Amino acid sequence: MFSAFNITASGLTAQRYRMDVLAENIANATTTRTEDGTPYRRKVVTFVTKDNRESFSRVFGDIAGKYTGQGVKVGGVYEDYKTEMNMVYDPSHPDADENGYVTYPNVSMITEMTDLIDASRAYEANTTALNASKSMALQGLEMGK
Repeated sequence: MFSAFNITASGLTAQRYRMDVLAENIANATTTRTEDGTPYRRKVVTFVTKDNRESFSRVFGDIAGKYTGQGVKVGGVYEDYKTEMNMVYDPSHPDADENGYVTYPNVSMITEMTDLIDASRAYEANTTALNASKSMALQGLEMGK
């Protein structure tokens, strides 16, 4: 019974952390200079199973397996090097290069908002699962009276 609470709580924690990173991306969408002098680079959160025995793809791919999950945790936060940085012509900007182009972060508001909605829905789903588990536990206690 308590494993259901642990699994949903780990999902809530992981999605909350993902939302924090997405909010950081949105907040830095126009940051052209960080502490190290480079433009902000979009961050991406990855998840892994809590027990680290198997990857998600292997668990979902093994249809015949009898896998019991232990929850999820943040596997890491990585900078996105696949998406190109945005180059904008603005010779008056203090961070413009010799050709007048400013390198803006590779943050797309559409992508970030879509990911934020996805994380929010996953958080809501985990909340619903937690409430259902709690309700079942309470009904079990009531039956034991």
